[in-house]
Amino acid sequence: MFDMVNDSELPTPIFRRGMKFTLAIRFVNGRFREGEDKIRLMFNFGPTPNPLKGTKGIVLLTSTKIEEQDDKLWYGNILAKGEDTITVEVAIPSSVPVGIWKLQIETSDVKSPENKKVYDYESEIYILFNPWMCHDLVHMPDKRLLDEYVLQEVGKIWVGAYGSSKGREWVFGQFNSCILPAIMLMLDRSNLPHSSRGDPVKVCRIISKMVNSNDEDGGILIGDWSGDYSDGTAPSAWTGSVAIMQEYLDTQEPVPYGQCWVFAGVVTTVCRALGIPSRVVSNLVSAHDANSSLTIDKYYDKDDEPIEEDPNNPYGEDSIWNYHVWNEVYMARPDLPPGYGGWQAIDATPQEVSSNFYQCGPASVEAIKQGAVGYNYDVSFMVASVNADVLRWKEDPNHVLGYSKIYCNKYHVGRCILTKKPFLFDPNGDRDREDITLTYKQREGTEAERLSLLNAVRGSEMAKKFFTMPDVELEDMEFKLHDLDKVMIGDTFQAVISITNKSKQVRSIGAAITAYSIYYTGLKASLIEKAKGDFAMQPGEVQIMKMTITPSKYLDKLVEYGMVKLYAVVTVKETRQTWADEDDFQVIKPPIRIQVPAEIPLNKNTTITLGFKNPLNMVLTKCKFYIHGPALLKNYILACPDVQPQQDVSIVAGINPRSSGEQILVATFHSVELHDITGSVKIQVY
Repeated sequence: MFDMVNDSELPTPIFRRGMKFTLAIRFVNGRFREGEDKIRLMFNFGPTPNPLKGTKGIVLLTSTKIEEQDDKLWYGNILAKGEDTITVEVAIPSSVPVGIWKLQIETSDVKSPENKKVYDYESEIYILFNPWMCHDLVHMPDKRLLDEYVLQEVGKIWVGAYGSSKGREWVFGQFNSCILPAIMLMLDRSNLPHSSRGDPVKVCRIISKMVNSNDEDGGILIGDWSGDYSDGTAPSAWTGSVAIMQEYLDTQEPVPYGQCWVFAGVVTTVCRALGIPSRVVSNLVSAHDANSSLTIDKYYDKDDEPIEEDPNNPYGEDSIWNYHVWNEVYMARPDLPPGYGGWQAIDATPQEVSSNFYQCGPASVEAIKQGAVGYNYDVSFMVASVNADVLRWKEDPNHVLGYSKIYCNKYHVGRCILTKKPFLFDPNGDRDREDITLTYKQREGTEAERLSLLNAVRGSEMAKKFFTMPDVELEDMEFKLHDLDKVMIGDTFQAVISITNKSKQVRSIGAAITAYSIYYTGLKASLIEKAKGDFAMQPGEVQIMKMTITPSKYLDKLVEYGMVKLYAVVTVKETRQTWADEDDFQVIKPPIRIQVPAEIPLNKNTTITLGFKNPLNMVLTKCKFYIHGPALLKNYILACPDVQPQQDVSIVAGINPRSSGEQILVATFHSVELHDITGSVKIQVY
């Protein structure tokens, strides 16, 4: 399936660990004389090959076939002899380092072994991980799943707020001719010793470090969440990994720009190309715990206004991302106790340093679920990502910490954890999404879930301090912020708080609702609207507080991906009871329509049409469609004229299928004013 193998001019051999391959050796000065001629094959890896480090394999050729071979050793034998040619079978050990190997053939006369001649085979030989082979550490017992997790070139990445997430199509393209050379460039820049490149734990940790460039180590992608991508490619414009890897290989420089789901898409490409089973995982409502407390803390002053900086963490601020995307890789974990192998979480998005570098994982998913934070690597950070408690604190000079706890939500984080279901691709819906939440944590609200989180707390000194703080006692007012799952762009929406006075006394209430546009990382962009009110409530009374927001108030304040966050704070003056909550949702944009003929012939130009309706009352400028399908066309960028307000735009493109059967085409649209418009279609090639 690799383009490099099928190159008509310079085909490159690509093998997997633990497999056998054959080669023919032709002698220019006569035939091979068994018993008189001595032939050794020497396979060399890295700048200083050494048999003791596993970076040099030596095979002495004989006609004797070894019946029982040690899978940790190189061996070979002569299968057939011709007039001036011999055919040789070579077996590759199941634990050799992966990457580019070089072959030397050494010949000598048995009677005068000092007279050696060495032939250097010019082509590079790639050796990759072998998940089909039981002795390889990345072996996956259910081999059917490898069709998805190693061989599938197109997938989906779930993005968006909880309640409005969608599967975004992504072309992994791991068999493209630029992918393996770009990976080799990345690995060489990582300074991972060549002798360690057969250990999937070390290789995957390095992948999580090198797919981002935050350590200034020449990694693949530059992360940016600013909204200004004028000197590069906007994250939402990418259709897949191939264009990124090609640019990285061509320029030898980190590529602008990526965000979490772009990092995850590239990681999957890298892992699948190397032979490591991999999938993309999306955590809807994801915690970023900056101080290892296993809590996400938000502070308010005495006037109920949010305090932007965390007073208990000078190094950073906790945050909640609408969604966050990382990867799982499949492998044995001989460095951990039995039971912690299988899927491991790695994250290339640069959030926090681990061992002084921006890297994360591999963290055993089972260890995350059990709260076993003492096991390598970064299990504590991942536990917080999927299961941190959300705490709200209010300034209180009488409290030992200077702040008293006013609110605790044990259910907000890790609402739903998704990946793509194997063997299914739904271009128009979500039938191909798989909920894997219960592989990361026990069911919310159960005693088992609390016990696993408290198990993690016991392993963190900072977490112990936060979890020993007593919860707020039950008070006599009840509050609820009504969730908004999604709003279609151009629609009016309302923020609603329900307040119930369960006491037998009149209560004086002060309430505030604020709406911000936010980046999906949780950072504020612009204030959209704010409403405050003071009123009295009779015993048993229910009040509804509403804030109505029209399109004119939010359209020009939205940033990429259309995320909005609502904050609500209510204070009861008589009892000093304070409640705070927040909700986020996504303003939904229209998809790209892709129209294709019912029958598309192989190797013939076919016209397709792409279009969508501009939902905004403004002109869209610098408009581009990005189109990609692995066997249809590669990284095609199509510019189009400015799109007028509410205009239905349509544009024509051509494809020339190189493979028959079911293919997938992915498209994105990007302009200065509107982006993150996507679409895909299945195509049957005859």
